[in-house]
Amino acid sequence: MNPKFNRLTDGFFASPQITADEVAPAVADGFDLIINNRPDGEEPGQPPAAEIAAAAAAAGIAYVDIPIGREGISHADLHAFDEAIAGRSKVLACCRTGTRSTTLRTFARAHAGDDVDRLISEAATGG
Repeated sequence: MNPKFNRLTDGFFASPQITADEVAPAVADGFDLIINNRPDGEEPGQPPAAEIAAAAAAAGIAYVDIPIGREGISHADLHAFDEAIAGRSKVLACCRTGTRSTTLRTFARAHAGDDVDRLISEAATGG
């Protein structure tokens, strides 16, 4: 398991930016979905979403873009997240540091009615 993949639960991990080269090893680690929460062009040198999406397609793993920019997390983002993870067993979400991915998951689960104290604990444990 890649040490930068931070476990929040057995089925959800948040990570700093991944590269196309990290996609196939993620599949080998049992992930069945990658969510990219980083908007393209956020900083020079970051891999474009299309490059990671192509690597995901080649590796046979589902891939979804839910870019979270300066405007923050919207209700549409929460809905897109819930729709993306439905039926998935092990999800890897990434952004620049992993914080937006952790926050999106926490907000989405809280919006769905999960216990907020547990969610905060999972987010804190996951870094």
